Amino acid sequence: MTRPRGGGRLSRRELLRLGMLGAAAAGAAGLTTSCASAAIPGATARGGQAGAGGRLRVGVVGGSIKDTLDAHIPVTHPDQARLINMYDGLATFDDQYRIQLALAESIEPSADAKVWTVRLRDGLEFHNGKPVTAEDVAFTLRRIIDPDDPKSGATGFASVDAGGMQVLDPRTLRLTLATPDATLLDSFAQYSNGIVPVGYDPANPIGAGPFRNASFQPGQQSVFLRHDNHWRPNEPQVAELVIIDFPDDTARVNALLGGQVDAIDQLPIGLMRVVEADPSLRVLEAETGAWLPFTMRVDRPPFDDVRVRQAMRLVVDREQMVRQVLSGRGKVGNDLYAPFDPGYAADIPQRTRDIAQARRLLQEAGKENLQVELVTSAVAAGVVEAAQVYAEQAKEAGITVTIRKVDSGEFYGDNYLQWDFAQDFWFTRNFLPQTAVGSLPDAPYNETHWADPEFIDIVNRAKATVDETARNELIRQAQRIEHERGGYIVWGFGNQVDAYSRRLAGFTPDRGGIPLSGYNFRKVGFTA
Repeated sequence: MTRPRGGGRLSRRELLRLGMLGAAAAGAAGLTTSCASAAIPGATARGGQAGAGGRLRVGVVGGSIKDTLDAHIPVTHPDQARLINMYDGLATFDDQYRIQLALAESIEPSADAKVWTVRLRDGLEFHNGKPVTAEDVAFTLRRIIDPDDPKSGATGFASVDAGGMQVLDPRTLRLTLATPDATLLDSFAQYSNGIVPVGYDPANPIGAGPFRNASFQPGQQSVFLRHDNHWRPNEPQVAELVIIDFPDDTARVNALLGGQVDAIDQLPIGLMRVVEADPSLRVLEAETGAWLPFTMRVDRPPFDDVRVRQAMRLVVDREQMVRQVLSGRGKVGNDLYAPFDPGYAADIPQRTRDIAQARRLLQEAGKENLQVELVTSAVAAGVVEAAQVYAEQAKEAGITVTIRKVDSGEFYGDNYLQWDFAQDFWFTRNFLPQTAVGSLPDAPYNETHWADPEFIDIVNRAKATVDETARNELIRQAQRIEHERGGYIVWGFGNQVDAYSRRLAGFTPDRGGIPLSGYNFRKVGFTA
């Protein structure tokens, strides 16, 4: 059983079981193999056109019969791709992971960050022609934070008082918060918080994004048509978008090589040369803040001793990890997440491998010849490989790491968040939003069971601090604490690698960690 959680929030295991898991569990379970490179429903020859603007066909990793069009409960990568193109939020992240306004013309906090005022752009329309209004924004937020049925983004709006929303006029909404929260803008920018109309029905999904739904076959493919009254000028550029599920890497790459799709996400590193050798294709590589941590439960032995946790971090050869696990396509980590956060503590000295010090710490803790079990699963590219490399590196310090590989269903099953020593994966987030989902006692995915009182106090103060300079200093203080006594081993950040046809323009490297320029297909068009 998973441990109890407050506030009616679901555990990651429960979200997965109910088909409600967000970005962090993309591709984790229930994948089908219904698509093959030789038989893609609705596929046409290379560059097949479907009227003005053409048809863009994208092969996306994963998918299952649990695929959804619901704006607020994405499960797999294909879900992410669909949601990002069907729905727009009040704000969004650009390709440098900076927040930009989207449906909102302005989002302003009060001096104490307890009252937020949202002003919508003029002339916004949903796919059915209905104007986007402040009532729709209020309805959307209530749907996301519904205590009886919280959605993926509920944690980010935990401070919002559902009863304290005031519609001031058709374009203006005022929010009153139970506690100050200077990070609310970040939550508005998350892709899983798209604005939907009052009375929204996921069985007949309506959004305000660049594409509207035409057909949907869970586990297979989805077809979308251009939203002609989209608020962004000259977007989207194509008339039709087809998103095709590909649980199998080889089938996905073969579909690109054979011209059955125009772009694919998550190109396996081992197949990069094959794609690069084809003059009709391009590789898209982006530096990201995505990370594949090792997770140590700080509330159970042996990891309840900070000296053991420090030793486990000191045995890692981080450069070797990046070379072997990421094929060199990434950068070394320093046991801290959120590298693109303006408050990131870059002044903390880089932790490097020190076997002698690791041995001393284990001896002081009475844990010489330590034996631990590491639970791993192929829940993301590189996770199992990282486990294997770590086990070899730990031997030199006298640590025996026994790897227990389980399937994704078991990994995210009843024992998820209970493993003493395990792994996971996360996409790019800024520091305070990441702590809210993974590093606080009431976080839905507190996989290390981290509950440091000093850390909690500083994080809460940072969330309530509107002044960015002061907030960033508090963030750095919190990071120093987690760096010294936290339960994560953050050894590196992997690049995102995708591929697409040279006949396409508009793909740019995106720091957010979501593939293919953050799945922002509104920007993509054919050059010929």
